[in-house]
Amino acid sequence: MRHKLSGRKLGRPAAHRWSLYRNLVTDLLNHGKITTTLPKAKEARSLAEKMITLGKEGSLASRRRALAFIYDEKVADRVFGEYALRYKSRPGGYTRVLKLGPRMGDRAPMALIEMATASITMGSSGKKEYLRYKMSLRKPSISLPEKTGGYWQRAGLMQAYMPVARW
Repeated sequence: MRHKLSGRKLGRPAAHRWSLYRNLVTDLLNHGKITTTLPKAKEARSLAEKMITLGKEGSLASRRRALAFIYDEKVADRVFGEYALRYKSRPGGYTRVLKLGPRMGDRAPMALIEMATASITMGSSGKKEYLRYKMSLRKPSISLPEKTGGYWQRAGLMQAYMPVARW
């Protein structure tokens, strides 16, 4: 039993798991937003917020601690420059996790993790905008057949047995 044990194992050994976290946080701080599975996004959120808190402190010791975790030195400079100034008056909540629904291949719950901005409220407008963009890129996986009439329509079984286009 895992009583009082925090964190997720994600089915990986510890070294692989920490390497994954470091990659996720480095990419999130570099690009501003990434799409990943929901458990990975929730773990990366807390680590990214710790890196931004180190950036707000701004001391040499905090810079060295951040560089020990973040792979890219340019990303660390961005944390101590741009993100530290952007979030200097914000007491926390530097990132936002938006649920996107299941992944097409294995139904894994997907999420968008992004850096929060002062101009956007914590509502779902960013999620709706992102979903609208993603839906415009997709094509239906199953197309409806040419023959839609006949026996199936007369029997009233059209909706029950006809393949439906999934988006």
